[in-house]
Amino acid sequence: MTEKFHEPLAPRHRFILRLLTSTGIGLCLITIALFIGMLGYHLTEEMSWIDAFANASMILSGMGPLTPLHTSVGKLFAGFYALFSGLLFILIIGLIFAPVVHRFFHKWHISDTRAS
Repeated sequence: MTEKFHEPLAPRHRFILRLLTSTGIGLCLITIALFIGMLGYHLTEEMSWIDAFANASMILSGMGPLTPLHTSVGKLFAGFYALFSGLLFILIIGLIFAPVVHRFFHKWHISDTRAS
């Protein structure tokens, strides 16, 4: 998907397509994670779907839950979901910025080989 070490820098439209693709994959992962959180809160705490959405989105964004949790299973789910959300955040940031970082280093390598 990316140009190799010895290849020239990809055209700007290809770079933008890579950036849109990685952003789209990141958004899909967020949607899946949000659904997992909603399902977990709905099943473990018997929250309505809208309350489950609010709690899952707050945990996923790093803000913390809105509603106090009442069951032990719900508290365990919330803890594991928070850990999962933190790791997912790191993964998605890496995924979205990978084309930018790759292009920067590839451009840096091209200018470095031309100078020598």
